[in-house]
Amino acid sequence: MLFRPPKIHERRGKKPERRGPREPGMYVLDFMEMGNPTDRHVEHRTNPVAQGVGIKYFTLLEAMPYPMVRLEVMEKVMFGPESKVRKITPINYSDLTSVARANLKEAVKKIIMDNEHVFVKFFNIAEPVNIRMHVFELFPGIGKKTMRLLIEERENKEFTSFEDIKNRVKIDPVKVLCERIVKELEGNEKYYVFIRPPRGQGIYLGYLEKLYGEIFF
Repeated sequence: MLFRPPKIHERRGKKPERRGPREPGMYVLDFMEMGNPTDRHVEHRTNPVAQGVGIKYFTLLEAMPYPMVRLEVMEKVMFGPESKVRKITPINYSDLTSVARANLKEAVKKIIMDNEHVFVKFFNIAEPVNIRMHVFELFPGIGKKTMRLLIEERENKEFTSFEDIKNRVKIDPVKVLCERIVKELEGNEKYYVFIRPPRGQGIYLGYLEKLYGEIFF
């Protein structure tokens, strides 16, 4: 059975909401064998705890390993009956340790690469945010000219891979996706393309749910 974490947008100290997208596993960002003394979850202060990012919806998570289990940074840990971890809890970006923050971009890049077909599809279906701006323009390094080229190229022929996008449009799709997702995880964005924002903060476009064909309320 897949772990179904709450939305990531609860504020520090507030009770997590028990709704949100499913995460089948996570990449470990930091593993604290002696616990994290500054953790807001009391049981994590003196017990082994790992911080990670979900491999499907980029949910930031903390998890306690089972006894005698040691986790490695950037290890891919799956959830379910045979999992190495238990008591999986959603956290905010502000909860991440300095080590976890330093490893976040690499883990996000791995998730993007693991799901290449999903993110290539994004480049084929992305739409305008409003009459003045296309969602492509929310990505670092993509302005009006590159946005128009992306649309023209996909109208001629749909993109088939990251390499195809790179060759035809001269951008690094993995890099721009990674930078955008990390910015959204950090918060304080007006628009959120992939990550659920804090309640009442920003406009959620929900592209990952569209790409996976899932809708959550």
